[in-house]
Amino acid sequence: MVDPVLQLNQVCKSYAVGTPAETQVLFDIDLTIQPGEFAALIGPSGSGKSTLLNIIGLLDRPASGQLHMTGQETSTLDDAQLTLLRGHAIGFVFQSHYLLSAFTATENVMMPMLLQNGREDGNMRERAQTLLAQVNLAQWQDSMVGNISGGQQQRVAIARALALSPSLILADEPTGNLDTKSADSIFELMRKVNKENGTSFLMVTHNMALAKRCDRIIELVDGRVV
Repeated sequence: MVDPVLQLNQVCKSYAVGTPAETQVLFDIDLTIQPGEFAALIGPSGSGKSTLLNIIGLLDRPASGQLHMTGQETSTLDDAQLTLLRGHAIGFVFQSHYLLSAFTATENVMMPMLLQNGREDGNMRERAQTLLAQVNLAQWQDSMVGNISGGQQQRVAIARALALSPSLILADEPTGNLDTKSADSIFELMRKVNKENGTSFLMVTHNMALAKRCDRIIELVDGRVV
């Protein structure tokens, strides 16, 4: 039996623990993402989506409960082990793509590989260019990212998220800064990657039209999955 890509059991999160200002923001979250699933995470502002995404992305730890990533329980891992697991298992795509404008599209996609290996080897550039071709940017592979459109920059960000072949991509409002046509194009691209590579996606969005095109909608209200 194949392990879920992500499994949360009774995850809670509080801030300012032990002080008069202690605030609980997540309550008993149970959530599973299966291999190849494309899920939307929706909810009003202040519902806890960012906190939950930080925990799923192994950037923050829950106060209680368990988180399994690709079958590995994470509560006993130290920071170095979490960083290693995050690098291999998770790719990130943000509303603001956080590309490096002084570098080409190819060089931006190479960055996760360079950070992992410490230096360039002969396969990195080839893999980066293969990924750019997959997101229909082969002809812009040598362009400085500041010279291409916002939609094209988000395609570079998706290629970069795929650089280390993650099992799960966390996409935080990936179409939020784009016009309707570009947003639809980016969504279709993510779906294509999802289907062709078998990569799981969890997409935070306020766009209900896009959310309804996902395999499943997960709604978070006041820190609880409803």
